[in-house]
Amino acid sequence: MSTRTRHRVTGRLLPIDPGGRVLLLHGYDPSRRDQPFWFTVGGAIDDGESTAQAAAREAYEETGLSVTAADLVGPVWSATTSFQFDGRSFVQEQDFYLVHVQPFEITLDGMEEYERGTVDGHGWWTPAELTATQERYYPVDLPTRLRDAF
Repeated sequence: MSTRTRHRVTGRLLPIDPGGRVLLLHGYDPSRRDQPFWFTVGGAIDDGESTAQAAAREAYEETGLSVTAADLVGPVWSATTSFQFDGRSFVQEQDFYLVHVQPFEITLDGMEEYERGTVDGHGWWTPAELTATQERYYPVDLPTRLRDAF
């Protein structure tokens, strides 16, 4: 395992449908395939990019949703988290944005190769469903954050 901690600045997107459900991606850590989890759309900023621009770009790459940074609400909250993924340590600064969407056809085709190897699905969740589920999701306070954001 690498001992070097990588620092990432990310834009995360919370697409919300008319029923108040948030779109999450489903995947796993390659080093712990037996522990799948749900997580928000988004990713690291590119050079010269804001977190809102990164969230909009990643939305298209990860789901096929075409939005601009100007379409996003927020950030509705910001957080820093530490985690391990594929044997590497990360500290991640993340800004979370909302966007209200109509139903759309989700496609994972725009993902980068490493993402395609670790993302295996998507789903729409209400805050109540997240609170009730035994499945893992991140961030762990997502149901509360979603309720507070409305």
